[in-house]
Amino acid sequence: MQLSTTQYDQLERAIVDGTRLTIMRRGTEYVVIPERLRIEQGREIIVARHPSTGHRLELILDELDAIEAVR
Repeated sequence: MQLSTTQYDQLERAIVDGTRLTIMRRGTEYVVIPERLRIEQGREIIVARHPSTGHRLELILDELDAIEAVR
């Protein structure tokens, strides 16, 4: 998935504010709190935490189907 500028803005705002994102990947919906965006081997990775359990997740951007800010 290639993010639009609006989606990048939403992702950056969620990282700064500590707000939630809904992410779809391979038919599974994840609600996460993103902590940072990093690049590894040319791939962008969202480092996030699950809001209930606190488990850390690393979601590779080009493997995602959709991303949306939770309001």
